[in-house]
Amino acid sequence: MDAKKYRNEDSLIELQQKIGYYFKNITLLREALTHKSFANEMNLENCFGNERLEFLGDAVLGLITSHILMERFKECPEGKLSKMRAAIVNTQELSALARRLDMGRHILLSRGEDESRGRNKKSILANVYEALVAAVYYDGGFEEVFCMIEKHFSDLIDEVAQKGFARDYKSRLQEYSQGKFGAVPRYVIVTEKGPDHIKIFETQVFINDVCYTKGRGRNKKAAEQDAAQKTLEILIKDGCESD
Repeated sequence: MDAKKYRNEDSLIELQQKIGYYFKNITLLREALTHKSFANEMNLENCFGNERLEFLGDAVLGLITSHILMERFKECPEGKLSKMRAAIVNTQELSALARRLDMGRHILLSRGEDESRGRNKKSILANVYEALVAAVYYDGGFEEVFCMIEKHFSDLIDEVAQKGFARDYKSRLQEYSQGKFGAVPRYVIVTEKGPDHIKIFETQVFINDVCYTKGRGRNKKAAEQDAAQKTLEILIKDGCESD
């Protein structure tokens, strides 16, 4: 991305619509989207890029999500609240949120980082969301950033409360697959072995017609979860997913 694009405020209007907040000082949003590699390549005065905003955003996000959980789940002890927060505020979930907001398209990266698929890296996406949180905090204050975070995380908080602290592997694989490959995983039962009361199902995963590993379980749902977990592990091991 060149310097002219960097100065183009109009290119950020769509992003502000998606995040649900409009900046009074657009420079803060631009700084939140600036990766340190771009800052170095363009010889910008702030060679840190969005790292300082990320530092603050991490703290603000932790405070606000803790506040929301305290208010929603008044009967939960501290240990359970901590586990819920950890299931909500982590690289996996923050990067997924950044993808849904299409933030990757707006991140300012060096040519080398861009060519190495930096816009899809979970760590970069998660960090840019944290930087966004700090930028909104600076621009609009605590109430504005609180409203934005509450809106962005409302569904995830409900899901974690209903399903438990760990999101299921099928959901994680689908989220990853849509963000990385633009496709939804397809599960096919390939075998059913044994009598009905101890039957074992074997499921194959396909993404964009590419065949991945098989999973096994005592019912179809368990077999699909096992296959999804193994497929995620393969993708990570093969270097298809960059943290």
